[in-house]
Amino acid sequence: MAKLDPIAEFREDHRKVRDALLELASAALAGDLIKARGILGQIDTAVGPHFRYEEETLYPAMREFLGDYVDSLIGEHDGAIDTAKTAARVLSQSSLSKEEGQVVAKAARELLVHVSNCDGLNILAERFSPEKLDELGERFAQSRAKGVPLLRWADTIRKR
Repeated sequence: MAKLDPIAEFREDHRKVRDALLELASAALAGDLIKARGILGQIDTAVGPHFRYEEETLYPAMREFLGDYVDSLIGEHDGAIDTAKTAARVLSQSSLSKEEGQVVAKAARELLVHVSNCDGLNILAERFSPEKLDELGERFAQSRAKGVPLLRWADTIRKR
């Protein structure tokens, strides 16, 4: 089996989530509750393994370069999880008002900021040794194989 390239996969995850968040904002503003729910579900499924990999593997490794700043990255996750929960709560209703659609669109845009900031970690990851990158790739693959969605991971596994 080919080894997973953690830098390439990390960047591709960010592209997919970026696009899904833009679609979520558009669907919410259009008042398309069903489409918005589906997109949020896709984001929840995709981002769970990604956040888990970051917090359990990548961020601890990044301490080599960033020191205690890593704690602020985990804090960004707290905010992203709270924002995702807000969007999920609004989209769980039977209808979506214009104002609620704006709330969800705003949440999606706030999550885009984290996606953009987080992608910048790749420039540092390029400095890891090939052996360290292999280890990161293995751990990323393990996180994906477990496949725990974001909100379930945040509520049941995450140690925070």
